[in-house]
Amino acid sequence: MENVLRPLGVVGGSVVLTLLLGWVVDRLLRRADARHPETPLWDLLRRCRLPLQVVVLTVLLRASYLQIHWEWIQDHRAGIGHALTLVLIAAGAWLVVRIISAAVESTYARYAATTRDTARLRRVRTQVTLLMRVVTALIVVVAIASMLLTFPGMEKFGASVLASAGIIGIIAGVAAQSTLGNLFSGFQIAFGDMVRIGDTVVVDGEWGVIEEVTLTFLSVRTWDERRITMPVSYFTSKPFENWSRVSPEMTGTVFFHLDHRAPVALMREKLREILGECAAWDGRGWSLVVTDTTPNTMQVRAMMTAKDGNDIWTARCEVRERMITWLAEEHPYALPRIATASAVEPPESPGPAGSSGGPPPPVPSRD
Repeated sequence: MENVLRPLGVVGGSVVLTLLLGWVVDRLLRRADARHPETPLWDLLRRCRLPLQVVVLTVLLRASYLQIHWEWIQDHRAGIGHALTLVLIAAGAWLVVRIISAAVESTYARYAATTRDTARLRRVRTQVTLLMRVVTALIVVVAIASMLLTFPGMEKFGASVLASAGIIGIIAGVAAQSTLGNLFSGFQIAFGDMVRIGDTVVVDGEWGVIEEVTLTFLSVRTWDERRITMPVSYFTSKPFENWSRVSPEMTGTVFFHLDHRAPVALMREKLREILGECAAWDGRGWSLVVTDTTPNTMQVRAMMTAKDGNDIWTARCEVRERMITWLAEEHPYALPRIATASAVEPPESPGPAGSSGGPPPPVPSRD
């Protein structure tokens, strides 16, 4: 009977204590979040409940599993203890990552709530994202190294690796030259403020918004919701357009090729009316001028402003559509025309005595 009750007491007691501790910690975090609604830290820390319970359960089992007097456990106590140690290291790393992530996200949320500069906010967001990825990678590497060091004989292996680190570093540097280049380019983008999450860019003729920035690649979401994945080294080695680098505000133009009789003054008034009814226009400026002429048409440019790239596209499309419709209905003579006529052959020179060619006849003299 003892062989059954003791394992149930050890394992069941550990599970009950773990669940109880997790419930208590969650209740305390909920109360702290209710008392301090200005910071999301306490609510974010609630995501650490599962890794915390894994750590606690592993610690309890690691400390009490020898109390189970089963022959199989006694025969494999070293292996079971080693496995529990590995689980404890992995769960500890998981818990540390969750805690750091909650602290970073809480700090960023409080900063975003008090900052009005959207460009600076996107820059901080990009830097925080990359730093969090670096910290997570370092924690994972340390956890894996700690797990490897728990195996017998790994100390000598580690010493030999350190002794040959120079040669290995040179070989790895040559073999992973492209990867390392992207890695350093990622840091350059994050802290050089070249491009940020949310920036409107044009790369390789594609217009889109920066959706994700990692240490090795960037994801651009195009207007038709495609995702273009590009290495970060592209943005440090080739020119690209960043429409929201300093300010997202933009100026757009629409060109019309019209007949010379087009009513420019009336078009100017109509443009002001169209923009007044256009929600995408930000009211900063507008104009309509004749920019060029040809023997058949003249070029009219309509200019308007908007708060970002999306709105300027909408404003340009609306102005183009409504202006063409208005001209076609009210002033059809202003639309360009192509004059066509039958080709006329040049007259033939009269020839001598019924001939159709040859030199002209001599002119008689008056003497």
